[in-house]
Amino acid sequence: MNDTKLGRRVGLVGCGNISSAYLRNARRLGRFEIVACADLIAERAAGRAAEYSTRAAASVDALLADPAIDVVLNLTIPRAHASVALAALEAGKSVYNEKPLALTRADGCRLLDEAQRRGLRVGCAPDTFLGAGLQTCRRLIDQGAIGEPVAATAFMTCHGHENWHPDPAFYYQPGGGPMFDMGPYYLTALVHLLGPMRRVSAAARACDAERVITSQPKHGQRIRVETPTHVTGVLEFHRGALATVVTSFDVWHARLPIIEIYGREGSLAVPDPNTFGGPLLLRGSTETAWREVPLAFPHAEESRGLGLADMIDATSAGHGHRASGTLAFHVLDAMHAFLESGQTGQRVELISSAEQPAPLPAA
Repeated sequence: MNDTKLGRRVGLVGCGNISSAYLRNARRLGRFEIVACADLIAERAAGRAAEYSTRAAASVDALLADPAIDVVLNLTIPRAHASVALAALEAGKSVYNEKPLALTRADGCRLLDEAQRRGLRVGCAPDTFLGAGLQTCRRLIDQGAIGEPVAATAFMTCHGHENWHPDPAFYYQPGGGPMFDMGPYYLTALVHLLGPMRRVSAAARACDAERVITSQPKHGQRIRVETPTHVTGVLEFHRGALATVVTSFDVWHARLPIIEIYGREGSLAVPDPNTFGGPLLLRGSTETAWREVPLAFPHAEESRGLGLADMIDATSAGHGHRASGTLAFHVLDAMHAFLESGQTGQRVELISSAEQPAPLPAA
């Protein structure tokens, strides 16, 4: 990495629901400052700016051109992630994306190549693996609490978002579906705990050709389903562990674990990877019951923005950051492999790899 010290002045692009969490946590974490925000809907940017006492840029282009901004926080809708991130890099600014990194492997590669060429950083959510829950899990595994991990299960099941989301259509378009919507949380957590992924064998289907919105304000409108809504498969890791993964928008009710890691000496029940905290349960090979393990790290509360803070800190320290573009591309590659294997019926080798993110120090 040939970058120089990265400033802490952040420009936020995309003032939707998730922007509030980043604006709120920027103040709480105190490790970066969001100095301006922009949105295609100027009124929405003005509202967020007033709410959090920051500045609304005249436009997205104006924000990208602003010399007072060091890093762009890209919270746009998924199909705009690549184009906005590339524009930020071309403007000479490092960028931190919400998940996924991009919708296609080609766009993801383009972002990483451009950042490398310019000596800039690319980071990407999710950063929930930096929270107290998954960091404590990582420490337990590294300390041998369950022995060598040999297998895992990961289940994300619900019945979709059309009964609560105000505009749910994009969840059923290419780049949506349960794998691209929630897969990044689960796959990132698994890489954090088990190391890089190797290949995928999967099946996938869309159980309904369309969905009917029952939320407001689009109640009664029909959505054409253009991506698989139930994806199931086996994920192989370079170190030998096998994981059974299911993501679904077709399940009304289930009694499934969220993530469990199975080792030669015991089992670990992992907290929801969409959260930063617990609970975390452990059961050794000779124990007769599960026991809850206290969390040994900070940030059990909602802490979106930790990945961005870590990227800025890592640049100053001269080492790699944890919620990196390389990790996010590896996850993007795996999500495409699930869908491709589901379509072809063939095992798919990943074209990428990534280093297992370094654990955080307890302090």
